Amino acid sequence: METGKKKGSLASKLVKDYKRHKIIYWLLVPVLLYYFIFHYLPMGGLLIAFKDYRPARGILGSAWVGLEHFRTFVSSYYFWDLLRNTVTISFSSLLFGFPAPLLLAILLNELRQKKFKKVVQTVTYMPHFISTVVMAGIVVDMVATDGVINNIITFFGGEAKNLLNVGSFFAPIYVVSGIWQNIGWGTIIYLAALSNISVDLYEAADIDGAGRLKKILNVTIPGITPTIVTLLIMRIGRIMSVGWEKIVLLYNPAIFDRADVISSFVYRNGLLNANYSYSAAVGLFNSVINVLLLVIANNVSKKLNETSLW
Repeated sequence: METGKKKGSLASKLVKDYKRHKIIYWLLVPVLLYYFIFHYLPMGGLLIAFKDYRPARGILGSAWVGLEHFRTFVSSYYFWDLLRNTVTISFSSLLFGFPAPLLLAILLNELRQKKFKKVVQTVTYMPHFISTVVMAGIVVDMVATDGVINNIITFFGGEAKNLLNVGSFFAPIYVVSGIWQNIGWGTIIYLAALSNISVDLYEAADIDGAGRLKKILNVTIPGITPTIVTLLIMRIGRIMSVGWEKIVLLYNPAIFDRADVISSFVYRNGLLNANYSYSAAVGLFNSVINVLLLVIANNVSKKLNETSLW
């Protein structure tokens, strides 16, 4: 009876809320349709990960192979190289790329000259709007044998060489270029969170004689901790998702053993080699790991500081 009453009261509340905010509900319809058509319906195609998919036979007509593609991938000689490269690049991006926008946002928040602050924000935002293709071209030119980086190296007596032909340099180049392109854009959320911190807290800190550094450590950072934790959880949930576009544009066969990641492997096998079932299985494997990491990070955060996504 109580469950029925709760359902009835919830339904009546929804009806009343719909009548009050009818326009808002109708505005949600295109958004829900977009996600349903372009995000949820395609998930049915994941079935080919468990089949020997042949386009002529269709998804339902192709032979069922179960977990064969997953076993093939995990037992392959390149599995550990792909996993190592993916984790190395993604973890390096997390370690160095995640704190960068936070530090920049705090520094911008401390600036008192508004004109200079706007100039810095504009300069750091602009690279985000450069396409990946153009950005990769800039990086390739900069690290080429006759590029800017090698000109500096030779000026100090070093030897000029194409840095993208050296496997150990690929991850640093990928991470640094990513920071350069996204650091400004990443500050937007932090600056919005910083604007919500009460001025009274800073005034109280001034009365207590706190300096600028102490105010940052005791007022600013605690004030945006929920935002930091939320973004960190979401970033951990993407730790296995290294974008294939930038990888493909920067790497070459000479450094496949240090630059090839799971997403670029899926791209080559799925789109170039038309091995649809195998690439779908590898992509699904990658996604499952991401979901597990997201759930673990969310639960750990929930227990430690009661901040979580759900």
